Amino acid sequence: MSSAIIRDPYIISCLVHTPAATAAFPDVNARGSKELQGVNHIRVTNMAVPTGVSEPASSRRAFPSMSLSAEAAPFVPESHLSCLSDAEKHLSRCSAKLRALRADSVQLREQLNLLFDQLLSENYNKTPDVSVNIRPEDVCSLLKHTSCLVPLCQEHLVVKFCQLVHHLLNQLKVIMDEHTLSVLLSYTVTALKDCSAWTHSDVLLALSTVVYGNGPHCQQQVGSLLSEGGLLLQYSSLSQQSMELRHVALNCMANICLRIPGQPPLDDHYRSTCFQVFLKTLVSPKPPDTDELFYCVVIQAALKGLQYCLSGGKWKFGEGDKLGSLLAALKRLMFQGAPGLSVEWPTVLYPTPLPQYEGVPSPKPAEPPAPSAPPKNATASGKTSGNKKRKSKGKGKKTQTEESRGEEKDGEDKEAVPALQRGEEGRGGGETAAKSFPPLFYPSWKLNSSDSEFSDTEGNAQSKLRLNHIRVRQGALHCKLAVVKAVEKRTLYGYWSSFIPDSPTAGPPPLTLLTIILKDPSPKVRLCALQVLTAILDGSRQFLAVAEDTASPRTSYTPFSFLLATSVRELHRALSLALLAETSSQTLTQVVKCLAFLVANAPYHRLRPGLLTSLWKQIRPYMRHRDVTVRVSVLTLYGAVVTTQAPLPEVQLLLQQPDDGGGSCTPQDSALSWRQRNGGSQTSAASSKQSSCSHSPQPPHTPAEKGGSPPWLLELCLSLVTQPREDHLDGEDALEPLPVRLAALQVLSHLVRGYFSLTQASLSEIGQASTLCLSETDPPLQLHGSKLLEECGSGIILQYRADNDVPESSRVPLTQVVQFWSSVLSGPLNAALQNEQHPTLQASACDTLASILPQAFAQLPEKTQLMCITMLLGLTYLESSLVKMAAVRALGLYIRFPCLREDVMFVADTANIVLAALDDRSINVRARAAWSLGNLTDTLVANMQSVGVDFQEEFSDMLLLKMLQAATRASSDKDRVKSSAVRALGNLLRFLRESQMTRSAFQRPLEEAFVALVKTVQSEATMKVRWNACYALGNAFRNPALPLKSAAWTHDAFSALCHAVTSCKNFKVRIESAAALAVPTHRDCYGNPKQFMCVWQSLATALEHSEDTNDFLEYRYSASLRHKLSQALLHLLSLSQWQDMPSLGKSLAGDEGSAVKTHLVKFFSVDQTVEETDQERDSKGESFPPQQRIKSLQETLKRLKELDSNGVGDEELQGKEMVTNFLEELLKTCEVS
Repeated sequence: MSSAIIRDPYIISCLVHTPAATAAFPDVNARGSKELQGVNHIRVTNMAVPTGVSEPASSRRAFPSMSLSAEAAPFVPESHLSCLSDAEKHLSRCSAKLRALRADSVQLREQLNLLFDQLLSENYNKTPDVSVNIRPEDVCSLLKHTSCLVPLCQEHLVVKFCQLVHHLLNQLKVIMDEHTLSVLLSYTVTALKDCSAWTHSDVLLALSTVVYGNGPHCQQQVGSLLSEGGLLLQYSSLSQQSMELRHVALNCMANICLRIPGQPPLDDHYRSTCFQVFLKTLVSPKPPDTDELFYCVVIQAALKGLQYCLSGGKWKFGEGDKLGSLLAALKRLMFQGAPGLSVEWPTVLYPTPLPQYEGVPSPKPAEPPAPSAPPKNATASGKTSGNKKRKSKGKGKKTQTEESRGEEKDGEDKEAVPALQRGEEGRGGGETAAKSFPPLFYPSWKLNSSDSEFSDTEGNAQSKLRLNHIRVRQGALHCKLAVVKAVEKRTLYGYWSSFIPDSPTAGPPPLTLLTIILKDPSPKVRLCALQVLTAILDGSRQFLAVAEDTASPRTSYTPFSFLLATSVRELHRALSLALLAETSSQTLTQVVKCLAFLVANAPYHRLRPGLLTSLWKQIRPYMRHRDVTVRVSVLTLYGAVVTTQAPLPEVQLLLQQPDDGGGSCTPQDSALSWRQRNGGSQTSAASSKQSSCSHSPQPPHTPAEKGGSPPWLLELCLSLVTQPREDHLDGEDALEPLPVRLAALQVLSHLVRGYFSLTQASLSEIGQASTLCLSETDPPLQLHGSKLLEECGSGIILQYRADNDVPESSRVPLTQVVQFWSSVLSGPLNAALQNEQHPTLQASACDTLASILPQAFAQLPEKTQLMCITMLLGLTYLESSLVKMAAVRALGLYIRFPCLREDVMFVADTANIVLAALDDRSINVRARAAWSLGNLTDTLVANMQSVGVDFQEEFSDMLLLKMLQAATRASSDKDRVKSSAVRALGNLLRFLRESQMTRSAFQRPLEEAFVALVKTVQSEATMKVRWNACYALGNAFRNPALPLKSAAWTHDAFSALCHAVTSCKNFKVRIESAAALAVPTHRDCYGNPKQFMCVWQSLATALEHSEDTNDFLEYRYSASLRHKLSQALLHLLSLSQWQDMPSLGKSLAGDEGSAVKTHLVKFFSVDQTVEETDQERDSKGESFPPQQRIKSLQETLKRLKELDSNGVGDEELQGKEMVTNFLEELLKTCEVS
């Protein structure tokens, strides 16, 4: 076996990384390269060089001697290079040569220059044809090693090395490790400090690439650059003459501020410093003698930096002028490069509901086209169209959508219509006043680019300047979008009128976002403006809620509500025009999405009808658009229309209208016709018309309404979900694309939820479509089909609710409901319930089972009922908290079914399931379990009243004790659980029998339950929790077996309620606590006279201060509170005995009695309270008319007069006389009034 002695460390470092060496020297590789530093030689067998033969000189030169390093590149045999791309081979060879260089080499400078040139000349960008797979660690190792070879005194090499850093990191998208980041950062920062100024442009470019997204990790190094007097602040200042240095400095600061998701943000101090620099750059005017192109590049860098500062966080840069200055600068830059625009822009925008007036564009006689020269416009338009055609031909097979998403080249923004025609259509055909003003965004370059007025060089410069103007406008809008997301809505809407106009004007239109949407020639800029407008509209429901224009407008002043209403109308008008004019599919999709957000937030019930009608008709033909995303967005818009303030009378009428076929052409066909009216060819228009229509199913043509035929939208969505396309080819999927089908199912769900009376005639067809979706294999489709079934079930339940005023003749017949659910439950829903691979689908199927009408469930076959119950009980044992939560909720609804609630076995099984779920680790599961426990205990109380003692005796005492203990523990959980837990405690305390409470096993849990309720009433929990706790105490007081007379917790319970009725800020809690204090029906339940008077004085004090509140929302309930307090006081008077008379007499004879009398007079005279919720009416009990209340007062007076006075002292007699006198005077006052 031949062998060779290898002493060269470089060869050793290469060989030990090869697979063969790994197998031959496992110990060496395991210990790592550090241990190899002490190895003098390694014997390698089976080498080609015979023993004793020296290596050739050329081999020694190829592998020079150097120290071993852990960062040494792996050895790549020549045979392996054949499978690599040219770029990978090139980098591998240059990397090996660079590693072979020594810092003390004589020809180091020449070799570095040569290798740097070779590396910089290679393009490492990935292309569809060539895949470049260069490992990031190899690039990091190369750059770290090279940084040690380039001394800072060799400034030409420093420049080339910095160019190489930018070239490799930028093109290969390398994510550096911490060590590489530290090395390169230290090198570039040191180079900035030590090298000459002429190198700083390239050094800053490399630094900006290194710190890209790494700002939080390099704050110590860049802190000196951002401190006062630092180089970055010097080069980015307004006094810097070199625009190139300003650009790279601003770009470097922007990359420092960039925050990668999941990483901590940059320190607020540095972020604020960068923000100030960016803002000063934007608000300052262009320096004199500065090239416009360079200025645009600087502005782009500042805009990018501002966007990075604002992204992913809240506004932290001060209110007032800072925000106003930024918004003013962004508004100016949104119109950068608009020809013919001469406006004196404000330096600061101030928050105000009124529009801020801007300077009127001053007419320039040279710019506006002569009105008598339409042939020139027509010719120019024709040339523009021709140019666009030639440029698009040069782009290969790119589609229109791909072009709109690609990089903005010279010909990317050439539209089929000049912006002048956009402006005419944008202001409407009937508004001729605007024609006397210079047109905005008049695309002079489109008219002149094909003339001979510019040379090729000048034309290229004009094209670059136009492209950079577009990028400035795009960057300003991106920054505006970041501001909208970072600033609080309440602050942002103060600037509403600065970006959204109130109404069209006779003069020149105000410069707003709508101006860009309608008139900007770049589809990308229009898309950005639409995204900003969509973000502003998102969450604006509360702000727009005050808009109203149904009343006749006042002539003296214009209310803010009317201004907002006109603003909504102007948004509708402008977006409708944009819908007609838009040709880019991507931008058209955003127009429809923006309309959907407007529809979802505007208060149409407060606006004059007609807005939704015109929109409904306008978007309908777009369901035939060839682009799937457009069709999906249109369906989303339909969903928003049928969701907003449903049921809306205007939408109800639209749904009932017969189908007219949607017209013979789409609105875009009409748009193309007016776009081409000035010289456009009929062939181009015809081809555009053909390409704008898709081959999806035509909307069904239905005859006129005959006895409530299904709405057109319902039939369209059903056809999209179930029917094949007419144009599908053999081998293709015959049905619509999945996004379209999902969107159609969502619209169906919205329709069923909001307008069930119009869809119930098609209940069978909807059920079949849902079943079809459940039978498919796509989980999202199955999920939406299940949700649609749930909406159908919920709509039926609402019709059958006792408090619903739907006549029986208009309801879905019960037999049809039974048939509907029999069909559904015998279909694929059972498989969805058992699909453990998709827990969301299982949870939705549980919700579907929970939406079965109780009356229909009772008529289902017994095996079907058993299947539903068994399935739900079994699903509660799954690990998925989502499924468990839905199954527990469904059982909580089933426990209320009349056919199940009296089944003791089912109640017991449900109770055990709920008790187990109360101990689940998921808060969501525990919250649903507590809610179901509340429903279960409601059922116990209902059965106690309907069935009687038999049900109580049959129910397990041990299970009841477990429920009481579990509810007590749950009352100390989070508020979501606690709210239902205290409700369950009240029901359980009411359900307990006297024989159970006397048992020792129940006594301590009983006391703990009351202590838990008292602590909840006294706590600072949410209103709902405290309300439920007060209700629970009142519910417990209804149990006559409770030892209220002797229990130790009775005093604490009454004290907690008295404190709540007098001091709680929430009036609904006060109302419920007063109701609980009036529950006991015997005087002994209130304890001794001192405790009785404590309750009386608390109620009287609460009545006296029942109007003392600063919160208008609480003031609405003051009438209900006075009603309940008056009832409670009269209840105490009706139960009072001799021992209470002295204190009662003193109370009624003083000032407190006068205040009580005033409110009681109102109580006996007012017919009913105002603005009561259902819960308040339930807690108040029966609302008796004034005559019956007076009769009750008379009975109380009669009872007090007939009290036995034997053995009663003078103090009691005197007190009784005061009380009876008070009641007699009250009675006389009420009878007179």
